[in-house]
Amino acid sequence: MSPDRKIFTSLLLAPLTHNGVKQTVMPPEYESLAARLRRDDPPNPVLYLGVASCSISAGAEETREAVREWLDRNQPSAELVEVGCLGLCSEEPILDVKLPGRNKLTFSRVSAGLVPELLSNLFSENPAPAHYPVLGQSREATAHPWPQIPFLDEHPFFRIQTRRVLQNCGIIDPCSIAEYLARDGYKAFAKTLHTMIPSEVCDEVRDSGLRGRGGAGFSTGRKWAAALNTLSNQKYMICNADEGDPGAFMARAMIEGDPHRLLEGLAIASYAIGASKAYIYIRAEYPLAIERLKKAIDQASAYGLLGENILDSGFDLKIIVKQGAGAFVCGEETALLNCIEGKRGMPRPRPPYPAESGLFGKPSVVNNVETLANVPDIIRRGKEYFGEVGTERSKGTKVFSLSGKIARSGLLEVAFGTKLEELILTAGGGIPNGRKFKALQIGGPSGPCLPEQYLNLPLDYESLREVGAMLGSGGLILMDEDNCMVDAAKFFMDFIQRESCGKCVPCREGTRHMLEILMQITRPREEEKGYDALRRFKGIMMLPRLARVIQDTSLCGLGKSAPNPVLSILRWFREEFDAHVYERRCPAGVCRGMVKYRIEERKCKGCGVCVPKCPANAIRGNHRAPHTIDSQLCNGCGVCGNVCKFGAVTRDSGIGRASHV
Repeated sequence: MSPDRKIFTSLLLAPLTHNGVKQTVMPPEYESLAARLRRDDPPNPVLYLGVASCSISAGAEETREAVREWLDRNQPSAELVEVGCLGLCSEEPILDVKLPGRNKLTFSRVSAGLVPELLSNLFSENPAPAHYPVLGQSREATAHPWPQIPFLDEHPFFRIQTRRVLQNCGIIDPCSIAEYLARDGYKAFAKTLHTMIPSEVCDEVRDSGLRGRGGAGFSTGRKWAAALNTLSNQKYMICNADEGDPGAFMARAMIEGDPHRLLEGLAIASYAIGASKAYIYIRAEYPLAIERLKKAIDQASAYGLLGENILDSGFDLKIIVKQGAGAFVCGEETALLNCIEGKRGMPRPRPPYPAESGLFGKPSVVNNVETLANVPDIIRRGKEYFGEVGTERSKGTKVFSLSGKIARSGLLEVAFGTKLEELILTAGGGIPNGRKFKALQIGGPSGPCLPEQYLNLPLDYESLREVGAMLGSGGLILMDEDNCMVDAAKFFMDFIQRESCGKCVPCREGTRHMLEILMQITRPREEEKGYDALRRFKGIMMLPRLARVIQDTSLCGLGKSAPNPVLSILRWFREEFDAHVYERRCPAGVCRGMVKYRIEERKCKGCGVCVPKCPANAIRGNHRAPHTIDSQLCNGCGVCGNVCKFGAVTRDSGIGRASHV
């Protein structure tokens, strides 16, 4: 056993001393070891580089090699630590530099080419960090601040946050269990094993007010208690890390940045329901998260925190990582159970509920990543701590992802009750390029699209339910005035229809028929034949009724919520539907079948650049003479407008509606 492991194991076993009475006596070596692992006051420079899926796509691996090469040549005593995503994905790659005795500096968009100049300046006698893209400096009681550099917690993206689940993400090395232990990791699990019986754990979580963070918001403690009170010789605890919502990346970022927090929450939950085996169901499209998760499991097993007779408590637990093929429907808990069993991912009728008859017919509980990541704080700090933030009925914090038409995209954690406008306008920086806000899609692909009037809505389960919305997993997709809401409805319905498992007729056939109606609405007049025009009008009239039937008769939550995007757009953006149906125009100029292009004769120079670029061969004209576009052949792709250097191409999105491209 390594010295580090001996020290931490003795600390975690401390509650066993003196007849089981909880003790807080620390081994003398612990404080110095923990401080060293936390790098509270490092004697040598330390650089932290975010290496997660988002940062890798932004060039973090090239930045890492450039940093290593510079340090090897110029500062060999410095340490480079790879951490997870800090949350501000739009500013990746993010590099933190901690010089001895000074506050840590956080730099954004540090490309490989910028590394030599940046590090040469910082390690010089007169460093000038303000000359580079610095996001801010951290607050440290024992270090000196940098002059004229704002603090990171004052940055708009971080100012509104209450980071609990994400407190270690972007801070610690996710591949080091020692660093997690140095920040009080696994103390809650040790406390659970040595001072609490399973029913007490369920009661503590129930009384804290923790609700499921992945869907309807059911009480987590009640869910656990139902499984605990069901007699069986085998029970299963399952973590649902199958993140299929477009624009959602919360689970991936949390696992990549702090996998041990998930394992600790999963271990506590397993003990609470009496499960000796747990599964983490995660989509195979998350290779980095899977790699770090498996490494964390191996480390926890080596430290005696998984396996048999954990911390001499008599409790056994084995955690298995199960990779999914990426089907959206497998995020539904009963379909997920079928996948783990090796069956086709299709929902099961309920009742019986999984807590009574779940995986392999045994009592099972399914929680998502964020739900389980909240558990260690509840056990270690108490239910009162958890309820210090949030609202009366929605306690704690919620992690959201910002994507779409937003200035600052990323992952952030705020207290329940925070208003939407704070996330979008303050943290997200609003809509870029001076465009106007149009809609916010919340709750996944089957969530509604909310208009601007709801930006002052507080984010909690009850407030969203009152306006016909749902929290879902926490994905927020922003749309601006350039988005067509009918096209958005078609996109989400196409996604849902393709992802339907096909088990029940209302979802399988109903969503297909809704998609066909939306496609008819955006079809140009030239493509209509016979009674197609009549079918268009009839289809839009029947759309709400068809949606209600699907909601009332589908088997699982996917089908029941499938019509939500269309119904919300019909409710709040009816004028755009009417423009498509009655005026045959797309106000946003997005639906290609309803957009035509023409060339203004007085501006066209007859250069002919647009002619070979047109995929429909719709442009005619002689060299150095004005050209024309055949409206019957034009497919509305807009390539001509993109290549024209003289601004001669005009987009016509409907009768009397023209704009320059």
